[in-house]
This record gives sequence, structure tokens and C-alpha cells, in this order.
Amino acid sequence: MAVTGILLVLFLVAHMLGNLKIFTGETAFDHYAHWLREIGTPLLPSTWFLWIQRTALLAAVLAHIGAATVLAVRARAARPVKYAHRKKVNGSYAARTMRWGGVIILLFVIYHILDLTTGHLNPQGDPGNPYGNVVADFAPERWYVTLFYTLAVVALGFHLRHGAFSAFRSLGQQTPAGERRARAAALGFAVVLCAGYLVVPFAVLTGLVA
Repeated sequence: MAVTGILLVLFLVAHMLGNLKIFTGETAFDHYAHWLREIGTPLLPSTWFLWIQRTALLAAVLAHIGAATVLAVRARAARPVKYAHRKKVNGSYAARTMRWGGVIILLFVIYHILDLTTGHLNPQGDPGNPYGNVVADFAPERWYVTLFYTLAVVALGFHLRHGAFSAFRSLGQQTPAGERRARAAALGFAVVLCAGYLVVPFAVLTGLVA
């Protein structure tokens, strides 16, 4: 679960940085999007690198979900008899909603692919104009898309915060001072990533990017 989580986080960071190129202008953003399709050429045919990447990411997502399922089954098997009286566990909101957050993120990823990757759900859906697709997608009249995007990114933030903190603990961090630093680092990373993803749709929604 940790390995697949790290792979997915690396992709999220790279994808966020690519999204932020929209602030450099339409020409630069479209050039970047077209460059992605040509990575690996002439060794690989056009767009092959993207499809290899997508296949690897899909495998990582499925493996991540599978690992989460295995851990949940093991946790339940470790306590086959329910407590007669179970005290409320003082856990973080992120920890309590980790599984539901994962479902929301998965549904959003499916929608996002159909929207800005294949173009089937995009109002413009022009593969030759990625900048225009983004602007059309988050236009003010499509506020509900921005709302769904925001909810999914916030769910991702909670997921990342809890996942990063758990990773620190799995790596051996147990001291109180170290735990405080781990919590702060996990929260800071999640906030920065969420802000990086949300700034684009809100820039389009408010007319900063048009």
C-alpha cells in the first residue's frame, strides 16, 4: 500500500505542476499538453508514453484499493467478536473517512478522465485545444463541475494527510516531538497540493483565466 501510495503521490505532484502552467498562457499550456503526447518519440509512437503511464497508474490504483481491502479484512479478522460495549475512538476526521474519501476520489478520477482526457463529458472536447477545454469545463455556468472538483480535491487532501502521517509512523516515527512534526508535515503537504489543484478551476470561475 505504501509503494502504490508513493507512486500515486508523485503523479499527483507532477500533474499539479503541469496544471499550473495554464497561468503561463494558452500557447504555452497547449504546447506543454502536446509535448506530453510526444514524450518518447521517435522510440515510441505518439501518445504511447501517455498510455503506458495511464496503464501503470491504473495498476497502482487497483493495487492500492486491493491493499486497503486486505488490511480492512485483516483488521476485522483480528477481532472476530464484537465488543459488548465499545467506547468511541478519538480518531481524526481524515482517519474515520479514509475509505469513503477513497470512493469519492475514485469516482472523480473516472469522471475526470472522461472529461479532460477523452473529452466525452467536456463541453468543448477538442484534443487540439487543451487550454480551451479547461476554460470551457470550469466556466461560471458550470459551477457544479467546480463544486464537484472541489469536494473531490478536499477528500483527496484528507486522504493524503492521513496517508502521509501513517507513512511516517510506518517508517518508525514514534516519539511525541516527531509525531507533531509528522502531523505538521502531512497537513502542510495536503494543503499545498489541494491549493495547487483548486487554484486552476477557481481562476477560470472568477475570470482570471479565460
